[in-house]
Amino acid sequence: MILLLKTKKDLFAHLFHKMIGLIFGDTDFPKEILKTVKKRKIKYLIIDLSKSKKFRQDRKSYSVSIGQFGKIINILKENRCKKVLFAGKVNKPNFSKLRLDFKGIYYIPRIIKASKLGDAAILKEIIKILAKNKIKTENSLIFNPELSLKKGNYSKIKPNKQDQLDINKAVKTLNSLREYNFSQGVVVRNKKIVAIEGKAGTKKMLEKNRSKKFRNQGVLVKFPKKKQDLRVDLPTIGLKTIKQSKSVGLKGIVIKSKQHVFLDKNKCIKFANKNKMFISVK
Repeated sequence: MILLLKTKKDLFAHLFHKMIGLIFGDTDFPKEILKTVKKRKIKYLIIDLSKSKKFRQDRKSYSVSIGQFGKIINILKENRCKKVLFAGKVNKPNFSKLRLDFKGIYYIPRIIKASKLGDAAILKEIIKILAKNKIKTENSLIFNPELSLKKGNYSKIKPNKQDQLDINKAVKTLNSLREYNFSQGVVVRNKKIVAIEGKAGTKKMLEKNRSKKFRNQGVLVKFPKKKQDLRVDLPTIGLKTIKQSKSVGLKGIVIKSKQHVFLDKNKCIKFANKNKMFISVK
């Protein structure tokens, strides 16, 4: 029998006619996914790993600790949920204070070992654990492909020769980092590396490198981590990032084609145009 799917809605209804598990952390990206899932009437449940338990009001949400693997797997299996997606930032836990269930005790040595290699390695290990329990991890952009941009310049201002030298330096720096480094961002100004993102993330990196001397000069480049599983934990850019980049004296932001999450696109472009900044996708 040949199945004809006329629309995207039909396709999603076919692919997710049972249940999708939404494993959510912090940032605004999960909210966008949830909006789409509800609009398309896709069956879902939420595993809420966010710091503030921001999804506790949703009746389909389960608040758990990252160490409660038994509980997470049981919730998914009881709801006949064989597919999950990850979205939002999940902070590296304090392992000594984690609440562990039986499976958590079994799996936590693997997670601790992975944590020494960085956040990307933790997520890869969790995906492997889910796969062993016959739970497949989907691409986090499967419901919202519009949040990832193709190559091109999205602002009126384009990078000039000096900007391009800064961009090249930043890309080269990111490419030279070790396999499981946690850095997704680099700031370069006048061909000099101003900052490389640390464990605290892009926001803290920018706050520490505010410049009184320079205005509208330099670039923030955000690319996925090396060996990153592109289904999860993609670099996220939004209006807050653009505004903060402006406030610390930068001229533009560069992200990698189809390997990022771009929130508030129209507002970001409008802000960049008003402030003579560039948004470029390589």
